[in-house]
Amino acid sequence: MTIPYPDRVPLARTPTPLERLDRTSEVLGVDLWIKRDDLTGAELSGNKVRKLEFLFAEARAQGADTVLTCGGEQSNHCRATALAATRLGMRAVLFLRTADPAAPPEATGNILLDRMAGAEIRWITPAEYSRRAGILAAAADELARAGRRPYVIPEGGSNAVGSWGYVRGAEELDEALAALPTRPTTVVYACGSGGTGAGLILGGALLGWAARGVRLAGVNVCDDRDYFVRAIGGICRDFTARTGLAAGVSDADIDLVDGYVGRGYAKSRPEELAEIVALSRREGVLLDPVYTGKAWFALVSELRRDRSRFGERVVFMHTGGIYGLFPAARELAPLL
Repeated sequence: MTIPYPDRVPLARTPTPLERLDRTSEVLGVDLWIKRDDLTGAELSGNKVRKLEFLFAEARAQGADTVLTCGGEQSNHCRATALAATRLGMRAVLFLRTADPAAPPEATGNILLDRMAGAEIRWITPAEYSRRAGILAAAADELARAGRRPYVIPEGGSNAVGSWGYVRGAEELDEALAALPTRPTTVVYACGSGGTGAGLILGGALLGWAARGVRLAGVNVCDDRDYFVRAIGGICRDFTARTGLAAGVSDADIDLVDGYVGRGYAKSRPEELAEIVALSRREGVLLDPVYTGKAWFALVSELRRDRSRFGERVVFMHTGGIYGLFPAARELAPLL
């Protein structure tokens, strides 16, 4: 079908390549490919920029001059939002979660880039972050009273508008898969806020992937399966209500590989970091410890137990996050 996309602001360098991991395919005994969404740009690298193309288009249409969003202290989404806002002549206000707002982390990795982009950073505790929707709304009201025109972007850009980014990403991947021999294929992605998964699931439904043997499997890097079934399902239902597109997505279509959160969000185990290093030395591909590293560790672990776990062909969705490696330098050092 011809998908009726809404307006978007071109920010991402797309299409991104689909590459075969030849040596890792041999090691794991499966036809393994990687969708290089870490190459959507340099400063705007990763999956977040695909969502921001549609979110900033809506912000512009509403006449916004300031965007507000939130994330962890090393949030890829917040870094991309800050830099995109600067590029488009807007201000960015970032609410970043940290253990002690009175003693915030040093400016390295994404935090450094946030500051270089001129973003206003407001540090909040994990307890406050659990009330992030209310905090963002109150801050937007505060800015509006001061004469600004705010636009709130949710965590990870994960809502019905942002999900358009990976509906478009699914269509791009579909074109790349069409050039390969037909065989059962599973697309594996890291799931941190649900927007990427929702977009891929919606795009796959609109493109008829199930009938063609293409399925999706997300690896939750925080929370648990039930949480993300609710989160992704909610975004999909909102998307359908807003657009009128009958994608026919149900909770049964949301496949998640649970059990790989490890020590928790943005906390790495040595075995996870070891797989990141192994891939970088085998293929020259860099993963991050927060999202893609955990998802990759899950993929490798599952395939070592059962090489047929994901079918004949596996596509790993590399959603970026390279700047998250720098704050993990001390943890990585013993492996180098």
